[in-house]
Amino acid sequence: MDRDSIGKLFQAAVGGDAAAWKALVEGLSPLVWSVVRAHGLTEADGQEVYQTTWFRFAQHLRRIREPEKAGSWLASTARHECLKVIKAARRLAPTDDPEVLDRAGDDRTPEQSVIDSEEAAAEAERVRQVWRAFQELGENCRRLLRVLMASPPPSYQEVSAALGIAVGSIGPIRQRCLRRLRTHLAEQGIR
Repeated sequence: MDRDSIGKLFQAAVGGDAAAWKALVEGLSPLVWSVVRAHGLTEADGQEVYQTTWFRFAQHLRRIREPEKAGSWLASTARHECLKVIKAARRLAPTDDPEVLDRAGDDRTPEQSVIDSEEAAAEAERVRQVWRAFQELGENCRRLLRVLMASPPPSYQEVSAALGIAVGSIGPIRQRCLRRLRTHLAEQGIR
C-alpha cells in the first residue's frame, strides 16, 4: 500500500466505512506482524501485542494527524507494545506451583542458568542493536524490508503494488538496502 491509498482508506475508516477499515487491517497487518516477530515474542504474547496495537490504533484513529503515515504509527506502536511485554516478562512472579519450584526437574546447574540468562540478555541486546541500525535506514528501505519480512512473504507483484516499485527494481533496491544495513551494523561493531 502506498501512502496515498493508506491516507484515503484512513479517512474513509474515520468516517465509519467498514470496508476501508477492513482494507487497512488487511493491508497493514503484515507490517504489524513483522514488527512483532522481530521481537521474538511467544505466539500468545505476539497475538496479544498484535491485538493491542490495532486496539490502540482504533482508540487514536481521530487523533492521528498524518493519515498517510498510519503504517509508521502502527509499527511504532507495535514496537512499544513488544517492549512492554519483554519488560514485563523480565519481572519475577511469585508462585506456589510445585513444578515451577522443583529444581530437580531442571537439569541445568545454577551456573548454567546464569550463563543461559547472560546469553539471552546478550542476544536481546543484539536484536535491539539490529533494530537501531534498521531505524537508521531511509524510510523507503525500511518500508521495503518490512514488507519483504512479512510472513508469508509477499510476491514481488504484491510488493510492487503495495509500494509502487517496479517489479524488476525490487531485488536491486533490496540488495542496496541490505548492504546499507550491514554497513550500519559494522559501524556498531555487530557482525
